[in-house]
Amino acid sequence: MKSDTQLKQDVLSELEWEPSINATQIGVEVKEGVVTLSGQVDSFTEKWNAERATRRVSGVKAMAVEIDVKLAGLSKRSDADIARAAQNVLEWTSYLPKDAVQVMVEGGWLTLTGHVDWDYQRQAATSAVRNLMGVTGVSNNIDFKPGVSRNVVKSDVEAALKRRALDDSEAIAVEVSGADVTLSGTVHSWSERDLATHAAWGTPGVHMVTDNIKLAY
Repeated sequence: MKSDTQLKQDVLSELEWEPSINATQIGVEVKEGVVTLSGQVDSFTEKWNAERATRRVSGVKAMAVEIDVKLAGLSKRSDADIARAAQNVLEWTSYLPKDAVQVMVEGGWLTLTGHVDWDYQRQAATSAVRNLMGVTGVSNNIDFKPGVSRNVVKSDVEAALKRRALDDSEAIAVEVSGADVTLSGTVHSWSERDLATHAAWGTPGVHMVTDNIKLAY
């Protein structure tokens, strides 16, 4: 198990290694495996990439993000401009049904609503608008259409975990209530945890995944 000092150094090194981040603008603090990122970046994309880079580091148990997005003069856009750009890019996203997603922008923060069939469509919508100039944050409030039965969802999630050959698949418990899935148990890396939640989200009929999986190092 890494010490907080070693974990901090590893996170700092990962941030410096990531070319899409200006690591000098990001502060890192670690206490009992919980990483806090702070500072100021020039775009929401850079903030998102900093979060993603931190999650790649082995030993990170949890993360608090206190990074502010401060747009430079040329990067600022009106909310109306951002809304129009977001709507246009969503219309050109092939994964999304026409008019399935609606857009609201306030202070550069973009909120997506609507209804889709799959989680990958929700994620595609976020990916489509995340990099737009002027965006300071994205809230994905897109819902799912009615799905399938509890037993089908449970068996499909369990089969997906085994199919992906997760080392800790037997240690992950799957509970289903309606179309909501709760995962619990213990895994040994954040990547395994991500694979488990991705397997659950990739199951037809799943509307919500609650990740109660713990990390053990």
